Amino acid sequence: MEDMPLPNRTSIGYMTEERRMIQETARDFAMNEVLPVANELDPVQGDIPMDLRAKLAEMGYFGMLVPEDLGGLGLGCFEYCLVTEELSRAWMSVGSIIRQGNRVPRAQFMSDQMWRDLHKRSSKGDYLGALAMSEPQTGSDISGIKTRAVRDGDDWVITGNKCWCTFADGADYITVIARTDTGEEDRRHLGLTAFFLDKERGKFPKGLTGTPLPKIGYFGWKTWELAFDGVRVPKDAIVGEIGKAFYDRAAGLETARAHTAARAIGVARGALEDAVKYALEREQFGRPIAHFQAIRFKIAKMATEVEAARQLLYYVCSEIDTGRRCDKEASMAKLFASEMAERVCSEAIQIHGGAGYTKHFQVERYWRDARLTKIFEGTSEIQQMIISDRILGRHRDPVAKKKDRGGED
Repeated sequence: MEDMPLPNRTSIGYMTEERRMIQETARDFAMNEVLPVANELDPVQGDIPMDLRAKLAEMGYFGMLVPEDLGGLGLGCFEYCLVTEELSRAWMSVGSIIRQGNRVPRAQFMSDQMWRDLHKRSSKGDYLGALAMSEPQTGSDISGIKTRAVRDGDDWVITGNKCWCTFADGADYITVIARTDTGEEDRRHLGLTAFFLDKERGKFPKGLTGTPLPKIGYFGWKTWELAFDGVRVPKDAIVGEIGKAFYDRAAGLETARAHTAARAIGVARGALEDAVKYALEREQFGRPIAHFQAIRFKIAKMATEVEAARQLLYYVCSEIDTGRRCDKEASMAKLFASEMAERVCSEAIQIHGGAGYTKHFQVERYWRDARLTKIFEGTSEIQQMIISDRILGRHRDPVAKKKDRGGED
């Protein structure tokens, strides 16, 4: 069966001809270049190969959000999410890796020219990063970060443990969030500082060791637990201002959550398209199961939910690109898309029956990856807290004066 037709949104102004061309090109690339690799490597937990990364770079996907004068495509969040959906439909890890190159954090030691040169390398996929923020006991509440950075002469010395650092081995640098000040008791989010840790690709610097986490999905790259044992970085390796990393991280959350919604939609669409194909081919009681109302209604509901999530995402991307605040709506898009993705992928497995619970079909991969979208970039529960706070006002906990919620101040 041919792929389901691309939705036409020209009538409501979202899908310009340029965007349609970007979408169609990304779909062709995803189905012809990414999907065969995913089908081969995901079952054996293989990493995204370098030749595929090179092809992503040739397409310009590592620099979509980077201004043209810095070597990127100079596009907006809308185009970024269009491409992300298409890549994630094939392999969510590939839809994720492009974010590692779309912004190089600027450390204090970087001159204008150096920062420009790094962006040009990044846009070509030649200089990619990773983020070390979460810790074994600190996830959504980043104000609880315990990793410390202490000044020692001309260096900062970083000590502590991090987890959920995807791509730590393959990255050319790691942005490390560490505590440089204890902060006030009721404002623990203050005192966090971002450090730029330059490293050799495929290796860890002196004092840093890592262990890959035994994930159940999100294959294509490794996710690490990291131990910082006196790792030294220069005194001017600070990104932004000392003690203000919380605010720097919060500033990019709308785009990050839109990107995650796009990944969830792509995964759900993959499951939906595979379920449609299977329903038309699989016969029971002398006819394809697509003839049975129970299956038809499942597919109708799945398709409706995918499209509803997509339309909400399109609105959020448009708001981001016009510079209007949409933190509440971005949380809604992330919440709805991720919850939808798990439901749709679960229904796709049900339509496949016993076959869906095997690795002979890709729906099990979509299901495993969809489950993660409800966790990273702020859990579904965190999104609900953000949304309800925007509607009802922040709830003041009588015990704790302040709670920091997944990057939100």
